[in-house]
Amino acid sequence: MNLFKIFISAFLINNVILMRFLALCPFIGMSTDEDKSIGMGLAVTFVTVLATCVTWPIYRFILEPLGLVFLQLLVFILVIAALVQLVEFYLKKAAPALYSSMGIYLALITTNCAILAVTLDVINNICPFTGKPYSFIESVVYAIGVALGFLLSLLLLAGIRKRIRTSPLPSFLKGTPILFVTACLLSMAFTGFSGLVK
Repeated sequence: MNLFKIFISAFLINNVILMRFLALCPFIGMSTDEDKSIGMGLAVTFVTVLATCVTWPIYRFILEPLGLVFLQLLVFILVIAALVQLVEFYLKKAAPALYSSMGIYLALITTNCAILAVTLDVINNICPFTGKPYSFIESVVYAIGVALGFLLSLLLLAGIRKRIRTSPLPSFLKGTPILFVTACLLSMAFTGFSGLVK
Protein backbone atom coordinates (compact mmCIF):
# COMPACT_ATOMS: atom_id res chain seq x y z
CA MET A 1 0.00 0.00 0.00
CA ASN A 2 2.87 2.39 0.77
CA LEU A 3 4.30 1.83 -2.73
CA PHE A 4 0.95 2.79 -4.25
CA LYS A 5 0.82 5.92 -2.09
CA ILE A 6 4.36 6.85 -3.10
CA PHE A 7 3.46 6.42 -6.76
CA ILE A 8 0.22 8.46 -6.59
CA SER A 9 1.93 11.16 -4.57
CA ALA A 10 4.74 11.51 -7.14
CA PHE A 11 2.44 11.12 -10.15
CA LEU A 12 -0.42 13.49 -9.25
CA ILE A 13 -0.16 15.19 -5.87
CA ASN A 14 3.44 16.44 -6.18
CA ASN A 15 3.60 16.45 -9.97
CA VAL A 16 7.12 17.48 -10.92
CA ILE A 17 5.97 20.12 -13.41
CA LEU A 18 2.56 21.32 -12.30
CA MET A 19 3.15 21.32 -8.54
CA ARG A 20 6.94 21.59 -8.14
CA PHE A 21 7.60 23.73 -11.24
CA LEU A 22 10.68 21.79 -12.36
CA ALA A 23 11.55 20.99 -16.00
CA LEU A 24 9.53 23.88 -17.39
CA CYS A 25 11.77 24.20 -20.49
CA PRO A 26 10.90 20.79 -21.95
CA PHE A 27 7.32 21.26 -20.73
CA ILE A 28 6.88 24.34 -22.91
CA GLY A 29 9.31 23.39 -25.69
CA MET A 30 8.44 19.73 -26.29
CA SER A 31 4.66 19.84 -25.93
CA THR A 32 3.98 21.15 -29.42
CA ASP A 33 2.33 17.85 -30.40
CA GLU A 34 1.48 14.50 -28.86
CA ASP A 35 4.20 12.53 -30.65
CA LYS A 36 7.00 14.75 -29.36
CA SER A 37 5.46 14.68 -25.88
CA ILE A 38 5.30 10.90 -25.82
CA GLY A 39 8.87 10.56 -27.16
CA MET A 40 10.24 13.00 -24.60
CA GLY A 41 8.17 11.53 -21.77
CA LEU A 42 9.24 7.95 -22.45
CA ALA A 43 12.89 8.91 -22.83
CA VAL A 44 12.78 10.85 -19.55
CA THR A 45 11.02 7.93 -17.84
CA PHE A 46 13.73 5.51 -18.93
CA VAL A 47 16.62 7.77 -17.89
CA THR A 48 14.97 8.78 -14.59
CA VAL A 49 14.38 5.20 -13.49
CA LEU A 50 17.83 4.09 -14.63
CA ALA A 51 19.51 7.08 -12.93
CA THR A 52 17.69 6.31 -9.68
CA CYS A 53 18.69 2.64 -9.87
CA VAL A 54 22.35 3.67 -10.29
CA THR A 55 22.64 6.68 -7.96
CA TRP A 56 20.80 5.19 -4.95
CA PRO A 57 23.35 2.35 -4.43
CA ILE A 58 26.27 4.68 -5.23
CA TYR A 59 25.14 7.02 -2.47
CA ARG A 60 24.21 4.36 0.10
CA PHE A 61 27.16 2.01 -0.44
CA ILE A 62 29.99 4.31 -1.59
CA LEU A 63 29.50 8.02 -0.85
CA GLU A 64 27.83 7.68 2.56
CA PRO A 65 30.15 5.04 4.09
CA LEU A 66 33.28 6.83 2.82
CA GLY A 67 32.14 10.25 4.04
CA LEU A 68 31.95 11.66 0.51
CA VAL A 69 28.36 12.89 0.69
CA PHE A 70 29.50 16.39 -0.33
CA LEU A 71 30.25 14.97 -3.80
CA GLN A 72 26.69 13.75 -4.40
CA LEU A 73 25.66 16.56 -6.76
CA LEU A 74 28.72 16.19 -8.95
CA VAL A 75 28.50 12.39 -9.02
CA PHE A 76 24.77 12.39 -9.82
CA ILE A 77 25.17 14.87 -12.69
CA LEU A 78 27.98 12.76 -14.13
CA VAL A 79 25.91 9.57 -13.79
CA ILE A 80 22.91 11.17 -15.54
CA ALA A 81 25.07 12.50 -18.39
CA ALA A 82 26.80 9.13 -18.76
CA LEU A 83 23.49 7.26 -18.83
CA VAL A 84 22.12 9.56 -21.50
CA GLN A 85 25.28 8.97 -23.57
CA LEU A 86 25.00 5.20 -23.12
CA VAL A 87 21.36 5.25 -24.19
CA GLU A 88 22.29 7.39 -27.19
CA PHE A 89 25.13 5.03 -28.23
CA TYR A 90 22.90 1.97 -27.82
CA LEU A 91 20.07 3.46 -29.88
CA LYS A 92 22.49 4.60 -32.58
CA LYS A 93 23.77 1.04 -33.04
CA ALA A 94 20.69 -1.07 -32.26
CA ALA A 95 17.84 1.09 -33.61
CA PRO A 96 19.03 3.80 -36.00
CA ALA A 97 15.46 4.79 -36.96
CA LEU A 98 14.50 5.27 -33.32
CA TYR A 99 17.74 7.15 -32.68
CA SER A 100 17.08 9.61 -35.51
CA SER A 101 13.56 10.32 -34.25
CA MET A 102 14.64 10.69 -30.62
CA GLY A 103 18.07 12.30 -31.05
CA ILE A 104 16.86 15.75 -30.05
CA TYR A 105 15.04 14.33 -27.03
CA LEU A 106 18.14 12.58 -25.75
CA ALA A 107 20.20 15.76 -25.85
CA LEU A 108 17.56 17.63 -23.83
CA ILE A 109 17.34 14.93 -21.17
CA THR A 110 20.87 15.60 -19.90
CA THR A 111 19.87 19.09 -18.75
CA ASN A 112 16.45 18.11 -17.40
CA CYS A 113 16.44 19.22 -13.75
CA ALA A 114 13.55 16.86 -12.90
CA ILE A 115 15.87 13.85 -13.23
CA LEU A 116 18.42 15.34 -10.86
CA ALA A 117 15.62 16.32 -8.46
CA VAL A 118 14.39 12.71 -8.30
CA THR A 119 17.84 11.32 -7.55
CA LEU A 120 18.34 13.89 -4.78
CA ASP A 121 14.83 13.43 -3.36
CA VAL A 122 15.20 9.72 -2.76
CA ILE A 123 18.43 10.04 -0.81
CA ASN A 124 17.87 13.30 1.07
CA ASN A 125 14.19 13.03 2.05
CA ILE A 126 12.25 10.81 4.39
CA CYS A 127 9.36 8.86 2.88
CA PRO A 128 6.20 10.56 4.24
CA PHE A 129 4.33 7.25 4.41
CA THR A 130 6.94 5.11 6.20
CA GLY A 131 8.81 7.78 8.17
CA LYS A 132 12.11 6.22 7.08
CA PRO A 133 14.59 6.96 4.28
CA TYR A 134 13.45 5.66 0.91
CA SER A 135 14.41 2.03 0.29
CA PHE A 136 15.65 0.97 -3.14
CA ILE A 137 12.21 -0.29 -4.23
CA GLU A 138 10.48 2.83 -2.89
CA SER A 139 13.02 4.97 -4.76
CA VAL A 140 12.30 3.20 -8.04
CA VAL A 141 8.52 3.52 -7.55
CA TYR A 142 8.97 7.21 -6.74
CA ALA A 143 11.09 7.69 -9.89
CA ILE A 144 8.48 5.94 -12.05
CA GLY A 145 5.73 8.11 -10.55
CA VAL A 146 7.64 11.34 -11.14
CA ALA A 147 8.56 10.39 -14.71
CA LEU A 148 5.03 9.33 -15.63
CA GLY A 149 3.73 12.55 -14.04
CA PHE A 150 6.12 14.40 -16.35
CA LEU A 151 4.69 12.49 -19.32
CA LEU A 152 1.12 13.23 -18.21
CA SER A 153 1.85 16.96 -17.95
CA LEU A 154 3.38 17.03 -21.43
CA LEU A 155 0.41 15.19 -22.93
CA LEU A 156 -2.10 17.47 -21.22
CA LEU A 157 -0.42 20.61 -22.52
CA ALA A 158 0.04 19.09 -25.99
CA GLY A 159 -3.68 18.33 -26.18
CA ILE A 160 -4.60 21.82 -25.04
CA ARG A 161 -2.14 23.41 -27.48
CA LYS A 162 -3.84 21.58 -30.34
CA ARG A 163 -7.13 23.23 -29.36
CA ILE A 164 -5.49 26.63 -28.83
CA ARG A 165 -4.20 26.66 -32.44
CA THR A 166 -7.76 26.72 -33.78
CA SER A 167 -9.23 28.99 -31.11
CA PRO A 168 -9.71 32.72 -31.53
CA LEU A 169 -7.41 34.51 -29.09
CA PRO A 170 -6.68 38.16 -28.42
CA SER A 171 -3.39 39.09 -30.09
CA PHE A 172 -1.67 39.87 -26.77
CA LEU A 173 -2.23 36.27 -25.59
CA LYS A 174 -1.00 34.48 -28.71
CA GLY A 175 2.18 32.44 -28.42
CA THR A 176 3.96 32.04 -25.11
CA PRO A 177 1.56 34.07 -22.91
CA ILE A 178 -1.36 31.69 -23.46
CA LEU A 179 0.93 28.73 -22.69
CA PHE A 180 1.81 30.18 -19.29
CA VAL A 181 -1.84 30.97 -18.57
CA THR A 182 -2.72 27.39 -19.52
CA ALA A 183 0.09 25.99 -17.35
CA CYS A 184 -1.16 28.07 -14.40
CA LEU A 185 -4.71 26.76 -14.86
CA LEU A 186 -3.44 23.17 -15.07
CA SER A 187 -1.41 23.73 -11.92
CA MET A 188 -4.44 25.07 -10.09
CA ALA A 189 -6.45 22.04 -11.21
CA PHE A 190 -3.78 19.70 -9.87
CA THR A 191 -4.05 21.24 -6.40
CA GLY A 192 -7.34 19.35 -6.20
CA PHE A 193 -5.37 16.12 -5.82
CA SER A 194 -3.72 17.33 -2.60
CA GLY A 195 -6.02 15.37 -0.26
CA LEU A 196 -6.00 12.19 -2.34
CA VAL A 197 -3.46 10.20 -0.27
CA LYS A 198 -2.98 10.48 3.48
